[in-house]
Amino acid sequence: MTATPGLVVAGLRKEYGDHTAVDDVSFTLAPGSSLGIVGESGSGKTTTVRMLVGLERADAGTVTLDGRDRSARPRGRAERLARAREIQMVFQDPYLSLDPRITVGGSVEEVLRLHFRLTPAARRARVRELLDQVGLGPREAAALPRGLSGGQRQRVAIARALAAEPRILVLDEAVAALDVSIQAQILELLARVRREAGVGFLFVTHDLGVVRHITDDIVVLRQGRIVEAGPTARVLAAPGHAYTRLLLDSVPRRGWDPTKIGRSVAG
Repeated sequence: MTATPGLVVAGLRKEYGDHTAVDDVSFTLAPGSSLGIVGESGSGKTTTVRMLVGLERADAGTVTLDGRDRSARPRGRAERLARAREIQMVFQDPYLSLDPRITVGGSVEEVLRLHFRLTPAARRARVRELLDQVGLGPREAAALPRGLSGGQRQRVAIARALAAEPRILVLDEAVAALDVSIQAQILELLARVRREAGVGFLFVTHDLGVVRHITDDIVVLRQGRIVEAGPTARVLAAPGHAYTRLLLDSVPRRGWDPTKIGRSVAG
């Protein structure tokens, strides 16, 4: 663990014309910890993390990692690559990050070639190590993405992100499209990666089951603003805001009444 507070987000704001997508969002992710960013579609979750990784420019606010400001434009290719290494992102659809024309092994090796000075033999060895870390072997390494299952492709996307040796891994609805059994496997994989590599996680999701399983703390967004934040166990056990209670009530279970939920939303 470092002495600095890890990722510190302060007062982020993003506007698109007359619409404010993110408004005064602040939180901290300690080194090696796991934070869930929760809210319904349009709550500002994805816009927030796109600003963290540099895919969007914030209109106001700051993002610092280990005391280094990431808010200003990077100066030159070396600084852009260094920032890209620090925070990596895994998307809901792995096709967004996998070239359908390149084998799985080639796709992971591409990241190593971009970020590290390794011999070809060292790169190939590292590719095998990374794929093994996510439960994939030589057969998958030689395959194209279309030859793999959805769960396998998501494992490849995670291996590619880990190849950069990031400080933080952002997972934007990364298990939402997977079957429940595959979700469980991926979540267990991520928990193991966190234990072994000490990578900090930001989980962006609407799924409170995922948040409960794998995060230490939670931030609840509604219409671009944080309405509740705190330790995951406490917030989910005794939510203090009506919107958080509504999200919890919206999880299907015995006695669940979607009509009642609909009236609450309308009100």
